Amino acid sequence: MHLIRLLTLGGFLLTTFPAIAADAAHGKELFARCAKCHSITADSDDTTLVGPSLKGIVGRKSAALEDFRYSTAMRQSGLTWTDENLKEYIADPQTKVKGNRMALTGTLEPGEIDDIIAYLKTLK
Repeated sequence: MHLIRLLTLGGFLLTTFPAIAADAAHGKELFARCAKCHSITADSDDTTLVGPSLKGIVGRKSAALEDFRYSTAMRQSGLTWTDENLKEYIADPQTKVKGNRMALTGTLEPGEIDDIIAYLKTLK
């Protein structure tokens, strides 16, 4: 009987509380590879950056920055950058928005993606 109560309590805790909260500080470290193409300021003068600014990305509509030339695929995607859409896009940009121009090399673990999104949320 005690085992059943323990298992029930454990299941409740696992579904109610995330096991590990996203770590924005770790996300900032991981973002270094994103910063090769994306700025975190609204008005960057760095002409070597090929991606749009990610300042304020969470909750923003895709292809919303007027001063960036987005791909047709991104302009037509109709996405809003929710946590879930960002997770899917960072995990596999071409599957989420086929034909977009983002060239993400390497793979990230789901927890690392969560950390990057936690960091992006700080860029308001």
